[in-house]
Amino acid sequence: MLQGKALINDTDMLDATQQDALNLAAKALEIFDVAESRDIARFIKKEFDKTYGPGWQCIVGTDFGSFVTHCYGSFIHFHVGNLAVLLFRGSAGPEAEAEAVADHVEAL
Repeated sequence: MLQGKALINDTDMLDATQQDALNLAAKALEIFDVAESRDIARFIKKEFDKTYGPGWQCIVGTDFGSFVTHCYGSFIHFHVGNLAVLLFRGSAGPEAEAEAVADHVEAL
């Protein structure tokens, strides 16, 4: 769907999960206008929550910075044209210390 159009900037996801993220972004862009970044983010987040369980966060836009803590294996940051997508499964609290956790800093 987005092959050749999406540029993955950083990820620690398995290839199949990365492909799911790209496919959902493509589907969201078929449904929503590129300017409807909140709706695109909501769509991707809810689909990942359904497929992989709750706790996913999604940020979509053309100009944002981030510093996030996420569960290892659940982070992807990619661009489709000028639109950036940051998708990760959040991790917070003492229970997160028992799991593999990683920090990512992204600046556009």
